[in-house]
Amino acid sequence: MKTMKIFSAALIIILTSSILPAQDQKPANVDAAPPNIALFVHQDVFPGKAVDREKLEIDFSRAFDHLEIPRFWIDLEPLTGPQEALVFSLFDSYEQLGQSNADWSQFLASRPDLGHEQEQIDGLLSSQRKIVTVRRDDLGYLAESIDLSEARFVNVLEVHLFPGREDDFADAFKILADAYGKIHADGPWVVYQVDVGTPAPTFLVLRPMSEIKQNDDLLSWNAKLTEAEGDQSAEALKKITRESFASTESNLYAVKPEMSHVSKSFAATDPDFWFHRAAPEMKSESKPESKPDPKPTVSRPKK
Repeated sequence: MKTMKIFSAALIIILTSSILPAQDQKPANVDAAPPNIALFVHQDVFPGKAVDREKLEIDFSRAFDHLEIPRFWIDLEPLTGPQEALVFSLFDSYEQLGQSNADWSQFLASRPDLGHEQEQIDGLLSSQRKIVTVRRDDLGYLAESIDLSEARFVNVLEVHLFPGREDDFADAFKILADAYGKIHADGPWVVYQVDVGTPAPTFLVLRPMSEIKQNDDLLSWNAKLTEAEGDQSAEALKKITRESFASTESNLYAVKPEMSHVSKSFAATDPDFWFHRAAPEMKSESKPESKPDPKPTVSRPKK
């Protein structure tokens, strides 16, 4: 049955890859659970300035690891799609987001050195786009098992809808979650609805991965997922994507701990990864080793 071929290719990739038979899982770190409110910042760097930005971000992150300020972020660098960095900040509520912004401005004003470094980073960006999102618990799958501190890669599906089609998106993901449950899949995702920052209704679907090879299960599990949905559900999905989805884009990002700043409780699952990280070393031209001049050969007269 080829019904899912009509369904968005991006949606297939993010929702049918990395599916493994459900297994017993250790309790997730609640302090590393997907936040209620997430701020996503897309940063586009001027050509040729990516290395400069990376060096500044690493210095910035290391400085904040030694300071007490409740503002945390995870830096995601693109492996596919536009070469935009994605900075993911975590908040419990809008109140915490607002207080964090106020504390941030006050803190940078009290630390001119870091304030200047922030200005340097901003000066390397050709554009910056911010969106505030709210977690949709009714649309995720096994989202309560997600431990963001264990993520090394994140697949992000961005879905733009036609106006007034939010309920259709919700129906589509409820169908998919039901299908996942039927095949006892272990491929969790969490859904965020954009609340501020986009002109059209937009949803983000995040699928954290501990290893990039989790994408290899796409082909082997595709047929089972299609079979589990049934003809009626598959037809409903086709209709929703055709009539409700204006556009979709799926991209893969790598987590960059050396450019991130997280709390100690967040990193408790794997503090070595988050805090004892080594920044990528800049390659320099290696100079040839100086060798001693060879000793002159003395020719002896033959007897």
